[in-house]
Amino acid sequence: MNRVCEFRKRFQGAALIEDRKNIYYLTGFTGEGCALITENSQIIITDFRYVEQCTRQAPECRLETTSKDVNRESILKSCLSAENINELFVETGIMTVNAYRRLESALEGVKLSDLPGTVGEMRIVKSEEELGFIAKAAKISCLALEETLKQLKPGMTEKYACALLEHEMRLHGSEGLAFDTIVASGVNGSLPHAVPSDKQIQRGELLTFDFGASYGGYCSDCTRTVAIGSIGAELRKIYDSVYTAHMKALEKVKAGMVCKELDSIARDYLEPIYPGAFGHSLGHGVGLNIHEAPTVSQKGETVLVPGHVITIEPGVYIPNLGGCRIEDTVFVTEDGFVDPYTVSKQLIVV
Repeated sequence: MNRVCEFRKRFQGAALIEDRKNIYYLTGFTGEGCALITENSQIIITDFRYVEQCTRQAPECRLETTSKDVNRESILKSCLSAENINELFVETGIMTVNAYRRLESALEGVKLSDLPGTVGEMRIVKSEEELGFIAKAAKISCLALEETLKQLKPGMTEKYACALLEHEMRLHGSEGLAFDTIVASGVNGSLPHAVPSDKQIQRGELLTFDFGASYGGYCSDCTRTVAIGSIGAELRKIYDSVYTAHMKALEKVKAGMVCKELDSIARDYLEPIYPGAFGHSLGHGVGLNIHEAPTVSQKGETVLVPGHVITIEPGVYIPNLGGCRIEDTVFVTEDGFVDPYTVSKQLIVV
């Protein structure tokens, strides 16, 4: 994996890349450090701990190593001087003020400019390899949830159910968590981003799992809400409404669709039934980060193209009663979508 040539086609200038996901995307290197990309060079600056790792993962990059006597700024100064570079584009959005000031002081005579979103623009459309990684992460997620549901029972705490799910994801090959797992039962289901608690899962409740595995550095994002035994009519109505909203929006996913139009499909269905109860956006992009462009919201102006990866995740949240969310991460195609998730979206009763 080396996308530096493509980056150079899109951006002319010397760029300092410090976002670790962007470094990985461009060079394949996953360790700590930074990457300097110029017209003539691609350089990884790191320390002793990552020397061998860098040579394995990013063989096309020149390696520069810091030490107790040589810091990153001095290496950058030397590299830029060797190529007579007097302007450096940096990712100011992730730099601390102190780091920027150190760089500015060390690179006297070099103008620091804000690096445009070139890497993000490259990342928004996924390659077949990237889609394969996300599909594998989705498969791991499905297998993990299926195994967790077999072990789930009333009286178990949300924390315990969360631990089971995360353990199963690891057992099935996940490299880590794509994000902090959400497990919310009963009244906690009205919290869209609930933190797993010591609350015991009870019969007659809805239980929401929002979780994701990671594979090849790429994330998956899935939400399923299940019933613990028989549930009342109001909870069933909530589930059926969210399911219908999810399917209505999902069926319209294809290249040429505008993101805000997808959001409106689900929102226009749910709002008359549960006014104000669907307060977040319908979805978001997924890739190396769990939240990426494009945003599938009321303000989402992006026109979908093949290779976009987005979530469809409507929800309804009723305080003192509970809530429901159903979500898949899908791949946009010319005439529709590919959904890599196999866990049923019909109400699962445990």
